[in-house]
Order: sequence, then C-alpha cells, then structure tokens
Amino acid sequence: MRRISLPPVPYDATAVRPDWAALPAGLRDAVAARLGGTPTAVRVAGAGFTRGFAAVLTGPDGDRVFVKAAALAGQRHLVDWYAHEAAILARLPAGLPVPRPRWAFTEAGWYALALTAVDGRTPRLPWDPAELDAALAAYAEVAAALAAPPADLVTLGLPRLADLARDDILWWGEVAAGREPAPDLPAWTPLPELVALESRLPGYAAAGAGLAHGDLRVDNLLLDPAGRAWICDWTWLCHGPAWFDLVSLLITGYASGLDADAAFAAHPASADAPADALDVTLAALAGYFLTGAAAGPSNASPHIRAHQRWSGEQALGWLADRQGWT
Repeated sequence: MRRISLPPVPYDATAVRPDWAALPAGLRDAVAARLGGTPTAVRVAGAGFTRGFAAVLTGPDGDRVFVKAAALAGQRHLVDWYAHEAAILARLPAGLPVPRPRWAFTEAGWYALALTAVDGRTPRLPWDPAELDAALAAYAEVAAALAAPPADLVTLGLPRLADLARDDILWWGEVAAGREPAPDLPAWTPLPELVALESRLPGYAAAGAGLAHGDLRVDNLLLDPAGRAWICDWTWLCHGPAWFDLVSLLITGYASGLDADAAFAAHPASADAPADALDVTLAALAGYFLTGAAAGPSNASPHIRAHQRWSGEQALGWLADRQGWT
C-alpha cells in the first residue's frame, strides 16, 4: 500500500468561529424565539475555514437546527454565500442526502440561516473504505438527480464551471508566464505539461449538461449513525460535470492510501468523462491549491494555507503517480 499522508490539522478542527455568547443579544433573542426558547445546548462547528458563526443549537423541546450567521458589515461575502445556499437547498430535489433550510432572517446587523441539523460527524482521515464508499454512494444519488438540472435551480442563474475555471482555478499558465509567483515545487515538476493539461478543463467543463456541487471534499460531508453520508455546503453549485466533484473528493482517498483511480473509474459520475479528465482536473486543482497556499496571510481560518498546501501536494502526487513523473 502507498504511504498514507494526513492533513496537518484534522478537518473537524480547522474552524475559528465566534461562540454563541459573542453574538449580538438581539440576534440571540431572535434565534431563541424561533427555537421556542434559549438553546439548551450549543455545539460550535469545528470544520470549515470561514469565520462565520456555525453551530448546532438544541431548543428546549429537543429540536435541533444548524445555524449559520454572519455580520452584514465586515462579512458581507458570507451573508451572500449563506443566502445563496439557502436558495439552492430549497430547490434541490426531494429525497437527497442534503440538509434543508428551516428559516432565515436579518436582525441586529446580522444574517442568520437555520438548516435541519444532521446528526453526524466529519469523516476521519485516513478514510475508512466503508465510509468512503458511503460518501461515493451519496454523491451518486446527487449526481443522478442533477444530471438534468431542475428548472427551479436553473432560474437562480448559477455560474458555469468552465467560466470559474478560466477566472479562478487555472494558475499554471499564469506561473509559466511569470504573472504569478511559482509555488515551491519538486524539481521533477514538468510545468509545461501541467499548463497543457489544465488548459483542457474549460472545454471539458462546458460539454456537460448537469450540475456539479463545486466544492466536494471531506469537510463538506457528514456521516450519520446509520452510516449514510450527507453532502453539505452548497454555495458553489454550478453548471459542470459530476466527474469534477468526484476528483476533488477522491484527493483525500488517494492521500489515505486507497485505490482512488479505481474508485473514480467505477463511479457512475465518471461514465461520460473524457479519457484524460482525471489528469486534467488533478493538474488544475494542484495549481489552484498550491498557488493559493503561497498567497500569503488570509483573513479566513489560520489553517487554510496549510490545507491548500497539503491538498495541492496530494493532487500533484496523484497526478505524478499516474503520469510516471519522478
């Protein structure tokens, strides 16, 4: 078995968030009114990289909701993300393993969104093969349901992965042209081949008719006590192929020493993937993560640069194994 690589910080402990007591009194009162009283328990989410409030709240009657909240001043991007996610979740087809919105409001200069709480935990790394199988099965459900985009979702004007790739994901070409500083790379790294591979992603991404989650990774999943996986954090839903999500999820499968190539090939979401789609996506994601990691301090979680570096290294390592680069 290949050597296992673990992230520098467990993915259930990357977040730096305000606690319940740090929220404005008016916001806490408004949330409590919807819960039927002051929460009897507050479990702040440890996963994620934003600094917004996120916690499972238990009401006096035992009802549990997952609440995200952000300040209108200073965290406007989070407010927009949460509102967009609420619109998406309300329109996803019924029966999928995704949380559903309960209510949302603005109070005391903050926006709050409540979702039905999932009784679950972030999967641990290295992946237990059965748990990775559960995550892949959940994504098979989602990919099948979104292969023909529901009309309600299309009306939201979702972005296209092809455009996102050109605008934000493809960086090796910028590095090669000297417009972006080169990240610290192994001496064997063939930059021209990385540029050539990643350049195919926009064309491939434009060919599919379905929707992609756009941010499918281990810390956007929850495993419930029955072993079912739930897919969370739907801010980046976009028009694009499901196999893109599959690659982003399986990077941690590769890092766990599992046969990620076989898992990709066997999954229904890869059925219509071009022959080199896996390599093309790995090249693009490696550049995206590694250049992001070298971008300097972030106002998000202090762990985000380490996450990006590790993720980029795993994507590049997986690609190198497949290409025979040493």
